[in-house]
Amino acid sequence: QVQLVDSGGGLVQAGGSLRLSCEFSGGIFDAYVMAWYRQIPGTQRERVARFTSAGNTDVADSVKGRFTISRDNDKNMVYLQMNNLKPGDTGVYYCNAVDRSSGIRTYWGQGTQVTVSS
Repeated sequence: QVQLVDSGGGLVQAGGSLRLSCEFSGGIFDAYVMAWYRQIPGTQRERVARFTSAGNTDVADSVKGRFTISRDNDKNMVYLQMNNLKPGDTGVYYCNAVDRSSGIRTYWGQGTQVTVSS
């Protein structure tokens, strides 16, 4: 069973940086398309960054130029580097894995809280 463990959240002032980590286990890392989502209070969960099926990266317009997704295949880790954080980035961030072969089987991390103070 695939498990994702999210970490790295915290409290940071506006303009600061955080790096979130997602540890993948219980499956073949390359068999999954990885992404980061967030849920801002009062809104639906939204995708902020992902690896495409071709292995490229893609980030939401709201975080473009500030957030970067990366991965370490040797360590089965996915990262989200977040720079120039804004109060509007406050929320719970979740790692996501979707099985490439089915495109349906989906797993989520437990989430990590990011709070940006003004």
